Amino acid sequence: MLRFRDYSIPRKLTWMNLLVSGTALLLASAGFFAYDLYNFRASTARNLGIQAQIIGSNSVSALLFDDPHSAENTLSALRAAPHVMFAEIYAPDGRPFARYRRDGNGSFPPPLPIPPGEAQVYRFQGGQVALVRSITFQGKPVAKIYMRSDLQAMNDLGQNFGIIVVTVFLMSLLATFWMSSVARRSIAEPLVRLAGTARIVLSEKNYSVRASPAGEGNEIAILISTFNEMLAQIQEKDAALGQARDRLEQQVQQRTEQLNAANADLEAFSYSVSHDLRAPLRHISAFSQMLNEEYGSNMDAGAQEYLKRIQSGTKTMGRLIDDLLKMAQIGRKELACVVTDLNDMVKEVLADLQPECEGRQIDWRVGDLSSVECDPGLVKQVFANLLSNAVKYTRKREIAVIEVGQVEEDGVPVIFVRDDGAGFDQRYVGKLFGVFQRLHRAEDFEGTGVGLSTVQRIVKKHGGAVWAKGEVDKGATFFLTFSARAGSLAAGTKSAKASV
Repeated sequence: MLRFRDYSIPRKLTWMNLLVSGTALLLASAGFFAYDLYNFRASTARNLGIQAQIIGSNSVSALLFDDPHSAENTLSALRAAPHVMFAEIYAPDGRPFARYRRDGNGSFPPPLPIPPGEAQVYRFQGGQVALVRSITFQGKPVAKIYMRSDLQAMNDLGQNFGIIVVTVFLMSLLATFWMSSVARRSIAEPLVRLAGTARIVLSEKNYSVRASPAGEGNEIAILISTFNEMLAQIQEKDAALGQARDRLEQQVQQRTEQLNAANADLEAFSYSVSHDLRAPLRHISAFSQMLNEEYGSNMDAGAQEYLKRIQSGTKTMGRLIDDLLKMAQIGRKELACVVTDLNDMVKEVLADLQPECEGRQIDWRVGDLSSVECDPGLVKQVFANLLSNAVKYTRKREIAVIEVGQVEEDGVPVIFVRDDGAGFDQRYVGKLFGVFQRLHRAEDFEGTGVGLSTVQRIVKKHGGAVWAKGEVDKGATFFLTFSARAGSLAAGTKSAKASV
């Protein structure tokens, strides 16, 4: 049983929970304190206003009879309100009429002006609240009272509130820490171990590991148990797949060895048969020629026709044997690849084809080809076969057009040989590269049916591909690539026309 221990994530989650809970508590406490502070300030101003109204009502008689001593007695009742620091009644002309001081001395700012239409005004300043209220009699102002109170009660409230908040905060932190620890042990740590097991399975492809269980009956335990069951099933299927893969590789190896042996036997057989056929074929050709030279004049027309057919057949058989030998040599020969300029190679092939082109008009259009890392001898045979076929299948054209060029498809250079000759039916393109497969009658175009098969074998031996497109009486185009061995494309395509 694998035990993957990495508790850094659960610990981070615990501290994150504590941080979030503490922040939420502090924000909530700050909100409550601001709300209580606002209400306390409003309540303090309201209570101070009520006291000013009561004292003012009780001082109306003293004001009417100009009795300051009586008014001071009324103000002295404020001693029962320990937070009131100062109170003073002003006559209508603004002079002080009666005064109360809690400490008996000290100076205070002048009273605030009462806005028109208002009965009182108050303001919080310097840690105190100042209030000025009009004293009315029969609806008319006869004086005003000025009172100041400290905010010690508010300070006491803030202190008590702070103690409560700190206490609740510490208790909440302890509760959150306890709950987070429980959640970490029962949820986070098992999930981290499960994730660690999944990472090991993903990176090492080791399906034999198992996640350690966590408790019984809860959702996490069910999840881990299901995960382990899934790993067990995957392990079984992976083992079965590995066995099947080993069997398949063994069968492929056996089939490959059998195929290689069969190909080697076939090539050896082809080489041996072709070589052994040369001697009797030479005899037939030589004796038929001697027979024609020594006794041809004594033969009738029918005998001479039979003799020509024998000579033509021996020539065809000779070319077929040569083609078979070349095919056998391709399979047996190791590639000797060098960087080769295909432009020079095409020029050499065209020079070799001059005898076949005697008396014909051919419009050669040769583009700029790239350099290729290849076996020059074999690739020259590819161009020789393709261009020779182009010359052969365009012989019925008064002016034939044969084009050699290069294009790029998906970043890969593709070489093509195009002619406007007899063409072929695209439906039978699958037979085009088969050995001894011909799409034209021997009476129309001579051949052995081995040339295109040789082209395909050479191109595939270079890791490339060859394919064709054609249309009857409109010509054919052969395409070939040399895989990653091809060099960069030439800068442009130059068209050269030559009349042969």
